[in-house]
Amino acid sequence: MKYYIIFIFSVFAFASCSENKAADNNSTENKAPAVQYQLATVKKAGVATIVKLPAQLVAYQEVSIFPKVNGYVKNVLVDIGSKVSKGQLLMTLDAPELEEASLQAKEKYERAKADYSIDQEHYQRLLEASKTAGAISPLDLSTIKAKMDADNALCNAEKANWQMQQTMMGYLQVTAPFAGVITIRNVHPGALVSAEEKSIPMLELKQVDHLRLQVDVPEGIAGSLKDKDSIAFYTSAFPGKKMTGYISRKSDNVNEQYRSERMEADVFNKDGSLAPGMYADVVIQSKGNNNAMSVPKSAVVTSTERKYVLVMNNGEITKTDVSTGNETVDNIEVYGSLQPGDSVITNANDEIAETAK
Repeated sequence: MKYYIIFIFSVFAFASCSENKAADNNSTENKAPAVQYQLATVKKAGVATIVKLPAQLVAYQEVSIFPKVNGYVKNVLVDIGSKVSKGQLLMTLDAPELEEASLQAKEKYERAKADYSIDQEHYQRLLEASKTAGAISPLDLSTIKAKMDADNALCNAEKANWQMQQTMMGYLQVTAPFAGVITIRNVHPGALVSAEEKSIPMLELKQVDHLRLQVDVPEGIAGSLKDKDSIAFYTSAFPGKKMTGYISRKSDNVNEQYRSERMEADVFNKDGSLAPGMYADVVIQSKGNNNAMSVPKSAVVTSTERKYVLVMNNGEITKTDVSTGNETVDNIEVYGSLQPGDSVITNANDEIAETAK
């Protein structure tokens, strides 16, 4: 009987110890250590970066030459690749009916001029005779004066018509409006050309010693670029050869579809090594926006709905929406409700939830 009581006491003591150990284990599991995040400080500073953009070289001036009058091609004095100077004769046209119209206009002008000369002399004689009282009636003098004025007006009209015909005749001589190179030729002697049809030009002329480098710059970078800023570019025709141009024109207009601004740099091509239509890669040194905030690139979380950073303040986490600008391998420009000195989580991800109330 004595041994039985001892055994029951031992079992009760063992069960009590087991319950205490289980309680201690549950208490340890509920007190998990707090998650530690690596933080970075928000700085007010732009991020300088190098941006590579596609561009194209185009002629500084180019023109498609169409006929101003109907006629036949008489002579073509240039061909593809011909270098021409300003005012140089490129081709001549033949239009016999236009020449005939010019001769007729000249004859009409000469006849009207002769009639006006006779009327003018007649009026002067009558005006001299009218000084003798009763020799010439005032009505006769007024009549000849009116006829003289009418013939003068007719003479001026015929002169203007003849000058217009002379101008039309001048269109038979096709000259270069500026110095450049003929890049397209579509006509040959004997071809009929029409001033009404503007589908295919007779010739195309481009200025190639002075080119435009056209590049579309993203709006986030365009604001930091100014006139006379230098930009470097490379072409496929000369791999590895660095060339330089200077920003000469900004469109001051952002393309709504691509969110970019067209800029042009003047490129002088005295040796003729470059050609319009060449593809180029532009390298722009973007200085960054001084009004931007800078954070580590890994601090920005981009989801399907928003772009934000995780701000840590007194142990509380808040998601703050931002937009981004220039970036490097390590840092990125951000714009939003941030202040210099704020702390953000560096290795942020969308699994970290807000804790601020």
